[in-house]
Amino acid sequence: MIIPELILFIILALIMVFFAGSIVFSTVKLGITPMPSSNKAYFAMMQLADETGNGTIIDLGSGWGNFVIRMAQKYPQRQIVGYELSYLPWLTSTLLKKVLGLKNLTLHRQDFYKADLSAASVLVCYLFPEAMGKINDKLRSDQADINFLISNNFALPSWQSSKTIRLDDFYKSPVYLYKIGKDELKL
Repeated sequence: MIIPELILFIILALIMVFFAGSIVFSTVKLGITPMPSSNKAYFAMMQLADETGNGTIIDLGSGWGNFVIRMAQKYPQRQIVGYELSYLPWLTSTLLKKVLGLKNLTLHRQDFYKADLSAASVLVCYLFPEAMGKINDKLRSDQADINFLISNNFALPSWQSSKTIRLDDFYKSPVYLYKIGKDELKL
């Protein structure tokens, strides 16, 4: 009986090492770990999303699926799309999507910088300053029909937010809503 238990233990240990290695590899490759937003930030982002109409919402770096799953449940009439490169968070959110039967949620394991975001009405992100600079460049070069960008914590360089919610947390963290339109892209 000890041999089967030992084999099971070894298999479980290898699975854990694989998943941990996947996160470490993704962190090194991407320069950031998949970090979920706080509940306060989720609620603020959802409040801002209420002000964005009925178009497609794309989450840039959807991580473990915490936000996109809530959005798909809250807005069954809207198409929700998530992009995530880190394998384990993407796999987790994909499994949750299937278990919950969310037909309006599409998840891609793809680099959103290389993705066609033209279907988006709203972009949502919780990135870091360097990534926000790249998003700024992508918005200006792609000329997509994106109407809004919601960002947790990090400002979009050279843009003025149309609304900012300060969270009731230790840092008074900002959640920004940017109106992105053809006129603003010409600035």
